[in-house]
Parts: sequence; C-alpha cells; structure tokens
Amino acid sequence: MSRQSKARSRPPPLRRPRPALTANAPLAHSGLSALSADASLAQAEEARKTVPVEPETRYAQSGDVSIAYQVMGDGPFDIVLVPAWASHLELAWRVPTMAALFKQFGSFARLIRFDKRGTGLSDRPAGVPTLEQRMDDLRAVMDAVGSSRTAIVGAGEGAPMSILFSATYPERTWALVLIGGIARTLWAPDYPAGRLEDEYRRGIEETRRWWGEPGRLEEVARLGGAAEEEVPYWAAYFRSGASPGAAEALYRMNAEIDVRHVLPTIRVPTLVLHRADDVLIHGQHGRYLAERIGGATYRELPGGYVGTRDDWNSTVIEVQRFLTGAWQSGGWEEVEPDRVLATVLFTDIVGASEKAVELGDRAWRELLERHHEQVRRELVRFRGKEVDTAGDGFFASFDGPARAIRCACTIVKLLSELGLQVRAGLHTGECELVEGKVTGIAVHTGARVAANAEPGEVLVSSTVKDLVAGSGLSFEERGVHELKGIPGEWRLYAVEG
Repeated sequence: MSRQSKARSRPPPLRRPRPALTANAPLAHSGLSALSADASLAQAEEARKTVPVEPETRYAQSGDVSIAYQVMGDGPFDIVLVPAWASHLELAWRVPTMAALFKQFGSFARLIRFDKRGTGLSDRPAGVPTLEQRMDDLRAVMDAVGSSRTAIVGAGEGAPMSILFSATYPERTWALVLIGGIARTLWAPDYPAGRLEDEYRRGIEETRRWWGEPGRLEEVARLGGAAEEEVPYWAAYFRSGASPGAAEALYRMNAEIDVRHVLPTIRVPTLVLHRADDVLIHGQHGRYLAERIGGATYRELPGGYVGTRDDWNSTVIEVQRFLTGAWQSGGWEEVEPDRVLATVLFTDIVGASEKAVELGDRAWRELLERHHEQVRRELVRFRGKEVDTAGDGFFASFDGPARAIRCACTIVKLLSELGLQVRAGLHTGECELVEGKVTGIAVHTGARVAANAEPGEVLVSSTVKDLVAGSGLSFEERGVHELKGIPGEWRLYAVEG
C-alpha cells in the first residue's frame, strides 16, 4: 500500500494558516499546544474556553438537496460528527451538555457538523433517505469545507452510514468512532441485540401519535439519562429535529438497515464506545460492532443514551485520546487504498426476439453496438464505472448499491425494447483494487449471481438487499443457492417492478 503526505486544502473563507505537519510535529491549534493523549478533564475545560460558540450555519449542495452544516475549531485534523437520528444544528447549542461537547471537540480538531437530509435545518424532501444518499450528503459537506480526509464520529443510527462510508471511501476516512452505534435494528437469530419486529412496528405507530404531545419528549430525555435541568432543552431539540412524519420515516428506514457484512471490511483505526446505562441502545450492539471490526478498540463508559455533561466529558476525552494517537501514528498520511467496498454488476444477453434473430450479420453487429451504447449511457447516468466488456456482456462497479440496482433495471428494460433479453446480477463486497479496477472473490460472487438470473431478471445477493433501506426497491426471494466456486450458501433476491 503506497502512502504520501498531503496537506488539506480549504476554500475561503474557511482557510486559516497553520504550520506544516510532519510525523513528529506537535499538534497545534489556535496558538495553543494541543491536548496530550492523556489530557485531564481540567485541561479540556481550559481549552474549551478558547473555542467560539455557535458558528454560522452554511449549506452544501448534494444533488438538488441543501445540507446544513457548521464548522468550528482549527485543529490539525478534521472530525465529522454524524448525528444520532434527528438533529438541529442551531438548537443543539441551547442544550448545555451539547454545547460543551462541541467546544471540547473544537479544542483539539476542526469539527464539522451537519443535519442529515430530512432533519433539522437541511432540506426535507419527500420519501425516506437511503444510506447511499446520506453518504453523498457527507461527501458534499466535506467538499464544501475542503476536507479531503476526515475522522468520522457516528452516533446511534448515524453509525451504519459511518460504517458504510468508511468501507466505501477509505481514501477519505482516516479513523472511525462509533458511539452507541448499531449494525442492525431488528432481532435475528444471529443478532439477539435487535428488537422484535412486531414490538418495533407498534412503537413506530405509537411514536407518530404522541410525537407532538407535551411532556412525551421530556420523558424520552429522562429515559436517556438527561440531567433534569436540561430536559426541556433536549425535548425542544428532538421536536425541532424532526416532524412526526419525518420521525416515522426514519424509524421505518432503520427497521431495514443491516450493515453486519460490512464490518469486516473496515480498514481504518476504529473506536467503539457505549454507555453502560443505555436502555435505548443496549450495550450488546456495541460489543457486536467491536468484535467484528478488525483491531477495533472497545470502551464501555458510564451514563445513558442522552447522558449528563460529566458523561460526555469522559466520552470526548476517550475520543480525543484515540484520535490523537491514531493521527500521531500516521493518520496524517494520504493512503492509496488497495481494498474497497463496492457493488459489482454483470449483464449479458441471453436471448433475442424472433425479429432480432432474423437479422443478418451486419445488422446484428449494429444492434450489438446500440446495446453497448445504451449500457454505457446508463452507466454514466448512474455513476457506474465500466470495468470490462466481453462479447455481449458488461462488468461494472458502483459505490452505491441502490444506484447499481436501478441502473441494471433500466438496462434490462431498455434493451428489451431493442428485442434483446438481458439478465443482470449484483453483489456488494470488499474488492481488491488492481490498477484502479476491482477484482477478487466479491467480483466472482457477482458473476455467479448473474449466472443464476433468468432472462429479463435482475438478481441480487442478500448483501445488496440489506444496504438499500429507504430506496423503495422491493424484492422477491429466490431461495438459497450454492454459487460455483464460492464458499457457503447464498440467499438471492429478484428485483420486482
């Protein structure tokens, strides 16, 4: 794996001068020496006094959606805070615990915060956002503030997107911290930490009914361990972060999330933190994450889901200790990844209409040329990357599974109008990068999935299906299959519609 150092560039007016970094350079910010890895609570309190409160809210454009963000601090490295569930950038400053949290982060790093689409001050488009769209939003914010690589701190249900981003874009992530995170919401035989589906669905319906009722969100804050004097502030923050409909949509999306198979593909230094008294997200979730992310560090700290200021002080000090150590150990170096999480797509022609079959050789070649043009046009449209073409088949890779599925469905439909029967297969997995092209067992798995598809069918592995929560895509189960040359049994699904 090759490495070379690279300074982060920042567009005005966020550009600030800072000393050049070397592997042994002291961490400096705002004219003060950075806190050491074993910083005490008193030192953290003193450093917070130098950090301004309430930076201005700005907007990054992600497609046709505006994403609200704030930036504060000027440490040697960036941290992006991916909020738990719903957030509100400006009202968060009214919660004393959160204001202290942000100031403490900003005392040793440049802190980037944003409201996820559908929540807070960001646009609230119709429908449920996918993990894929949320990754696009995060990249848009990073681009807007000139952050080429960052440490990602994902809290609560912000953890799955943080996990997926770190695996999909390792070149833009140098560390990962998961606070009260989950890999999956619902119970499964091999995931006992999850909630029972019937119970969870009833909870969604109840939440929609009581979301606006006075006193109910105060109860949630108390259940999460908030200090009594902060309960009203937390309730206002929750209420402003999401409307009843947005709250319901988020809960329904979370019911479909499952990033368990992504965990072994994380290659960046990872810290998993969980609260010992968290009754909303049980500690089993955190331990599951730490056990399946290679080399992850696990810490269990006192406090509840919301917690008190003292709870968050201990959390931030753990995060600071971990990230400072990772940065000093080489996090400042640019990494050219040799492995990446990707969705691979295989298509091939498996039949033709009677009219197409009767064409002469020249006309058939022209038809194949139209086939190639159509496939390439759709790959560009859905941000796919052509890897190889063999005869009448295409092999492409994507950084988002929902776009890959929609691309495959569009190709199958459009080529049927040309009189060609095409089948397609998709799989998401960790791929090796060789001269910029994906290869490895995940690629072979995708090819085997495609080989099991019927004419006119788009077939996907369960790993693809698990990552498209909120996309509106529906699937029909095709049973368990053995894929030639691929270990284990694989559950496959046909895309409907």
